[in-house]
Amino acid sequence: MGEQPIFSTRAHVFQIDPNTKKNWVPTSKHAVTVSYFYDSTRNVYRIISLDGSKAIINSTITPNMTFTKTSQKFGQWADSRANTVYGLGFSSEHHLSKFAEKFQEFKEAARLAKEKSQEKMELTSTPSQESAGGDLQSPLTPESINGTDDERTPDVTQNSEPRAEPTQNALPFSHRYRFNSTIMINSAISKHWEAELATLKGNNAKLTAALLESTANVKQWKQQLAAYQEEAERLHKRILLHFGNVFEKLLASARPVFRTHM
Repeated sequence: MGEQPIFSTRAHVFQIDPNTKKNWVPTSKHAVTVSYFYDSTRNVYRIISLDGSKAIINSTITPNMTFTKTSQKFGQWADSRANTVYGLGFSSEHHLSKFAEKFQEFKEAARLAKEKSQEKMELTSTPSQESAGGDLQSPLTPESINGTDDERTPDVTQNSEPRAEPTQNALPFSHRYRFNSTIMINSAISKHWEAELATLKGNNAKLTAALLESTANVKQWKQQLAAYQEEAERLHKRILLHFGNVFEKLLASARPVFRTHM
């Protein structure tokens, strides 16, 4: 299976200032995906985060690491191998608590895996004192494993053909591992982003449908408002006409009153 992401979240990433060892320096302009990865082949847990194509977190979890919550939305841990301190700022206390729980869980798993590995090494590092024929086994030396310089160095003659360029299999193990690990990480991250893209497309479709429905409702509301305004205008004219008629009747029925002086 190789290395696969097992938990992801989003956070703002910081590193401690290497000069002052006090101030935080942001390594991402915005919130990025921070993922826990598990390598089933080596029983190794890592925290990885990419900002574009740049790895801003590549931290292997060890049993002596501690994740500390320094506020309701901020946590940090020290990585002695990377010689730095990482800090994460989350959007809510819930996301911080979830990340801290996973850190403790994978830290404990890393401790158990290390203990099992040490036990296995202790069992395999105790060779039998005698071989099947009764002869003592010869000690392992660099020469017995890799051969002497004379054995390892082939004779070079003038007629020998030039050596071919080294292939990927001819690379040192560490280089091959880094190369394969990078491919697996990129593949896993690509799958993660494809899943997020599919989710975003689904949400976008829902929002588009809701927008169309809202637009239709707005048109209906505008039509109802226009009808109400037209009805109000008709009522207003009727009221004015009614009061006009009443006023005319009052004027017509009014008579002047004269007082006689004695």
